[in-house]
Amino acid sequence: KPPFELPLLVDQIDRAGIGSWSIAVLTALFTGAVMAVQFAVGLEPYGASLYTGKLVSLGIVRELGPTLTAVLVGGRVGSGFAAEIGSMNVTEQVDAIEALGADPVKKLVVPRVLACIIALPLLTVLADFIGLFGGMLVTMGEVGITWRFFVDQVLDTLIVVDLFHGLAKSVFFGYFIAIIGCYQGLRTTGGTEGVGRATTDTVVAISITVLVSNYILTNIFLKIYG
Repeated sequence: KPPFELPLLVDQIDRAGIGSWSIAVLTALFTGAVMAVQFAVGLEPYGASLYTGKLVSLGIVRELGPTLTAVLVGGRVGSGFAAEIGSMNVTEQVDAIEALGADPVKKLVVPRVLACIIALPLLTVLADFIGLFGGMLVTMGEVGITWRFFVDQVLDTLIVVDLFHGLAKSVFFGYFIAIIGCYQGLRTTGGTEGVGRATTDTVVAISITVLVSNYILTNIFLKIYG
């Protein structure tokens, strides 16, 4: 409901998205590189190492790009949400917000949820490009192909549905990350010890939720779009 807390949303996008780009880039770069090494070596006995780019592109865009980005960024962002809101809760700042007639959910939860829903797909796109770049560099060194050949393989392999798979998952992952982090923060009790416990529980819950939901969403999208 209006009025919308646009400044709070922008601030959370900066924290969750811009503040997490380095994690997404490093993870994607070395994930793409490792995948390229494994596929290049594994396909070599069959004389199919030239097709490494096809497998790397599908693996990163459909699965590893959104999933690994969500797990690592979720651990960072979700734990931050839990710690921040949990600290406010144990120091009765949340009760103070209610006493002033404001809605803590609208002030604390909604901007964080929207920020993660917006930021995580953008980070996933960045991770996809960096992961493909890392895979291209390794494939060029291991297989001896040119960058143009690798790019042609990627363009021949990926279609719009593949991009949709990864980006649609990242929207769900962003929602889960923010909801879990905020929920753990709002239910925090027991002072500083409780804040630490909530932070740990948040990281575990987000990791499990992302991995389980990835399997479920993959099956749903494959049945709908193939």
